[in-house]
Amino acid sequence: QVQLVESGGGSVQTGGSLRLSCVVSGYTSSNSDDRWMGWFRQAPGKQREMVARISRAYGTPIYTDSAKGRFTISLDNAKSTLFLQMNDLKPEDTAMYYCAAGVMWSNMKWDARYWGQGSQVTVSA
Repeated sequence: QVQLVESGGGSVQTGGSLRLSCVVSGYTSSNSDDRWMGWFRQAPGKQREMVARISRAYGTPIYTDSAKGRFTISLDNAKSTLFLQMNDLKPEDTAMYYCAAGVMWSNMKWDARYWGQGSQVTVSA
């Protein structure tokens, strides 16, 4: 059974930093649908969007425009932990953040096979 357990959310002021962690267990798939892990977010009244993804095999990170230059995704395979370092946070970054495994492009959007429970990030002006 695949489990993703997140930690590290919280409240900060504009310009602050937070680091999200996601411990993954039971995830051993090596098929082509499971090449990527990532972080998504969903703000109130908005659709869920992918923030960043990372290659399980090569550690190659890819960011959306909103995350470039401020967020860093990383994967510690030895500890089975996915991280998202968020710097220079802005009020528009306020959302529930979800880690994900088996990230894939499906039905014209990014989706995932497995999800963490969500971590609230709130950035005040």
